[in-house]
Amino acid sequence: MAHEDGDLYHAALIALLEGVWGDGFLSPGGPAEIARLVADHDLSGAAVLDIGCGAGGVDIALVRDHGAGFVSGVDVEDTVLAHARMRIAEAGLSDRIGLAKVAPGPLPFPPQSFDVVFSKDSIVHIPDKHALMADAWRLLKPGGWFIASDWLIGHDDTPSPEMAAYIAAEGLDFGMASAGRYRDALAKAGFVEVTTQSRNDWYRVTARQELARMRGPWRETAAAAVGPDFVDHNIDIWERMIVVLDKGEHCPTHIRGRKPG
Repeated sequence: MAHEDGDLYHAALIALLEGVWGDGFLSPGGPAEIARLVADHDLSGAAVLDIGCGAGGVDIALVRDHGAGFVSGVDVEDTVLAHARMRIAEAGLSDRIGLAKVAPGPLPFPPQSFDVVFSKDSIVHIPDKHALMADAWRLLKPGGWFIASDWLIGHDDTPSPEMAAYIAAEGLDFGMASAGRYRDALAKAGFVEVTTQSRNDWYRVTARQELARMRGPWRETAAAAVGPDFVDHNIDIWERMIVVLDKGEHCPTHIRGRKPG
């Protein structure tokens, strides 16, 4: 749900998600999941575009842990961008990471600007996956990689009642698609070596650990910061999410493809 500032990711939600997922992170796994996503791709000196940079933790990890030369992070909300700039400044990386607010649609960069187009659990908010992949293709240099994780649905049919209830509880304009639709979008854009790798097995376990922490002593600390009702609302979201993770309908997934060249 939007807050009084109009942003879906308002300050209270950022504070709560960082409490669950770590400073600078608005999705699970922290730097370890970034490393698994990057895998054996060498980012040393690379020009990287991060679509949906969120609270800045991803960009910090790409530079600090993986040697990216410069990361251009984009997002559509002022609140997360302000928070990300704060985190990046704290890390002393403002000279290696630049952030910009963008409007939905084609991104405002020249063709072939980047070695890597990256995203961590953000393109779920972009309904048209085919248009997104075509824009990623335009922005990549020949030989460049699209590397992302996202929150996928296990099919392209009508969501189950449980999935619909989870999405409604999130209130975050999810435009979920199946792995097949992502692969089709990448292939039609011209990408090769396209792969999708489900992370459902990992996150089914991890989400239960997160929920146990939210129900435990951490709840009191979080409630003091953002209010008990808001914490309890998010506990309800996690409970609904675990149901659809167990069904296999909610499928966090790694997605990769290379632009030939």
